[in-house]
Amino acid sequence: MAKPVTQFVCSECGAVHKKWTGRCESCGAWNTIQEEVPLASGPSKRALGGAKGRRMALTDLASEEAPPPRTLSGMAELDRVLGGGLVPASATLVGGDPGIGKSTLLLQAAAAFAGAGHKVVYVSGEEATAQVRMRAQRLGLGGATVRLAAETNLRDVITTLEAEAPDLVIIDSIQTMWVDTVESAPGSVAQVRASAHELTTFAKRRGTSVILVGHVTKEGQIAGPRVVEHMVDTVLYFEGERGHQFRILRAVKNRFGPADEIGVFEMTGGGLAEVANPSAMFLGDRERPAPGSVVFAGIEGTRPLLVEIQALVAPSGLAQPRRAVVGWDGGRLSMILAVLEARTGIGFAGLDVYLNVAGGIRISEPAADLAVACALLSAREEAGVPPDTVIFGELSLSGALRPVAQAENRLKEAAKLGFTAAMAPKGCKTGDAGGMKLRLLPDLQALVGEVFGAG
Repeated sequence: MAKPVTQFVCSECGAVHKKWTGRCESCGAWNTIQEEVPLASGPSKRALGGAKGRRMALTDLASEEAPPPRTLSGMAELDRVLGGGLVPASATLVGGDPGIGKSTLLLQAAAAFAGAGHKVVYVSGEEATAQVRMRAQRLGLGGATVRLAAETNLRDVITTLEAEAPDLVIIDSIQTMWVDTVESAPGSVAQVRASAHELTTFAKRRGTSVILVGHVTKEGQIAGPRVVEHMVDTVLYFEGERGHQFRILRAVKNRFGPADEIGVFEMTGGGLAEVANPSAMFLGDRERPAPGSVVFAGIEGTRPLLVEIQALVAPSGLAQPRRAVVGWDGGRLSMILAVLEARTGIGFAGLDVYLNVAGGIRISEPAADLAVACALLSAREEAGVPPDTVIFGELSLSGALRPVAQAENRLKEAAKLGFTAAMAPKGCKTGDAGGMKLRLLPDLQALVGEVFGAG
């Protein structure tokens, strides 16, 4: 039998090292590498091959099974992100920055589930039960029939849950739980992995839905080994800027529904309020053209979403001009600037460039390329884009515009909000554009000529 090998794992990125070092070679973080005690070794391959196990039941791809049942929470935005409601025997991991509102969201969700007649247990490893009650009273949830506990010993937690048999369990947070069979401190890679495994196994065994709260690193990723995200069925990120009242709940993994679905909430004095029409909330006053301001018609999951993209171009007194981006990828901005200069002859050398996505939302789809390029040109030339126009399309390095998916849904959402015109790449399947005036452009030169009257 081979002797178990001790590993050293980075608590920031989960990279495995053969020996301890002060700095992780994968992510560059200091003092994050921890020793991981190996699990007890199992039987050898020869023993597994010779032993008789239980024969599996095999099916084929043509077999039909009923879809998993759903439990509605009463919070429409949360149900949307989950794919239509919470699935029994599922494990969900929720991550977000400290103070962004994860505990508030889950306490409101727990009260909503309890109000629908389901048995809910809320286990806090970071706060005392009195603190949770005080938050519930501030949110107006003091009368909710949610069972509370403050505990970090996972053995006691599992024993209690076995006796209570709840429909929903919320663990806040997974980094505070510790298993007494693992010889490492709470929050370490081994503890987080073991705790997640035990809770996920409990969920599958007892048919209970489990929601785990996870801390995030400075890069915005859920702390701990990536294997934790593979263990659970759904991974949600709660995003938002501290200076904005909007919060975005985004599904990055969902075995029971679409990924990249979002739910929009507004932080108020009484907790998180759902935003049923986020496009109208993300758009500002658009009665007159404003240089550098355009409206992008995007798709988040299955939801069309209109947001305002703002650009500012100003002379720079620095040897290296600034390039500041909020809500978009900085590397993609550099690519757009290079394509604009190479294909249209309009340069940005010696100019500071600032780009912002209004409302605190973050855009990741390449369909925003054309809107960003239009905002940059508008800001540089001080030429306002008509306020009743939406823009979307992907930009290639050759300067050609590439069509994007779900163009018809983007246009219908824009028409619903009163927009009458749209600029999009030639070749988009627009279908019924809702009576909008379409300007289908083949390349960047056509964009410059159409909007700014230049060749």
